[in-house]
Amino acid sequence: MESTWLAQAKRLQALASTALHFCKNEFDREHLEEIAQIAHSMLAQLGNVPLESITGLVSDFAQRYSTPLIDVRGAVIEGDRILLVREATDGCWALPGGFADVGLSAAENVIKEIHEEAGLTVTAQALYSVTHKAKGLYTPDVRDFYKLYFLCERTYQSAPTAGLETTDVGFFRLDELPPLSRGRTIESDLEAAFAFHRGEITQTLFD
Repeated sequence: MESTWLAQAKRLQALASTALHFCKNEFDREHLEEIAQIAHSMLAQLGNVPLESITGLVSDFAQRYSTPLIDVRGAVIEGDRILLVREATDGCWALPGGFADVGLSAAENVIKEIHEEAGLTVTAQALYSVTHKAKGLYTPDVRDFYKLYFLCERTYQSAPTAGLETTDVGFFRLDELPPLSRGRTIESDLEAAFAFHRGEITQTLFD
């Protein structure tokens, strides 16, 4: 779970972004821009990254009402193993998925991501978890995410293959997991997928 300071800095940034989007008064805008700069600086210090990195992550700052980003992930379970992909960016493993694209439903997005990252054609069977990233044990992030996890099934058998953003792909048991890309996937995401798959959980988990 992220620290209180990080949560408050992100909230301050979001409030400044939304207020600047709707602001019509130049006097108020000047003060809001100063608040935004303070929030950006706080996030840069908390993340130990250059200020430019923070502003680059929020390229739509003050362009719309500020809302969380959407990350979709798909769990393909076969026997006692679950599909994971190795991320090119950090060399660690995660459930296939990523940012949801505009114009596609959440289920269509996860189907697309699994095909692009693991080379498999699947159907989305159920939404088993909706998680606020900031409340989980993920690597802290200056951005705010809702993470949607789907249980998926292969439509036909074919060998999984890595895509442009992944370097490897495979099926793993829970007791033999490789190092996880913890900004994307943590153990509880995989445990919940197996529990839902086995029928031990029948309703979507949420926080």
